Amino acid sequence: MATQTQGIQQLLAAEKKAADKVAEARKRKARRLKQAKEEAQSEIEKYREERERQFKAYESQHLGSRDDIATKIDIETTKRINAMNQRVDVNKEQVIQNLLGMVNNVEPRLHKNYRG
Repeated sequence: MATQTQGIQQLLAAEKKAADKVAEARKRKARRLKQAKEEAQSEIEKYREERERQFKAYESQHLGSRDDIATKIDIETTKRINAMNQRVDVNKEQVIQNLLGMVNNVEPRLHKNYRG
């Protein structure tokens, strides 16, 4: 009976040792997975930054920067406003004369729907 008890205790000790080893292996696996995940995230971030830098370089090379585009728009707007102001200056006197002529030379007429 003492040998049976001793054998059972040895089995329980071996089982506890095995459970500890399995738990330690799971912890190591979890640490490795966490480390791999962090490394992968770091690599993804580096890749994203590199691609972003390449895109910005491509954009500025082919399309110009946003400041350049805004400057071009401002220049084009100024040109158009100046052209409109020139057209106003050229045609202003004629438009004023036409308006004065219409106001001063009123020709009274009966309305077409008037029945007299």
